[in-house]
Amino acid sequence: MSRAIDGSKRRNHRKKILKQTKGYWGRRHSNYKTAKDALAKSLSYAYRDRKDRKGDFRRLWIIRINAACREQGISYSRMIAGLDKAGVIIDRKALAWLATEDNAAFKAVVEKAKTALGA
Repeated sequence: MSRAIDGSKRRNHRKKILKQTKGYWGRRHSNYKTAKDALAKSLSYAYRDRKDRKGDFRRLWIIRINAACREQGISYSRMIAGLDKAGVIIDRKALAWLATEDNAAFKAVVEKAKTALGA
């Protein structure tokens, strides 16, 4: 009985890898060996960067809040401390949205923080 060397499972697995690397540069999309390595690397980057994205957004929200706070005459850290003292529980995503979309509501939140600080 002859030995099966290019069976359907092997071919299907290779096709799956090459399909996922479609659009990669050079041999990385057409040569199985290099495509396999490139795919493993790209999937590990994707996993890592999904975690990093959360921090990136937090940094962006803090920048937006700080800019809006400075217009109101208070720094970001002082405002956060004031909100903590006042017992206001609001996350940075919501604060950043208020700072960009609803200035009147953001101003009210800042005033609450200022009064809690006693400034």
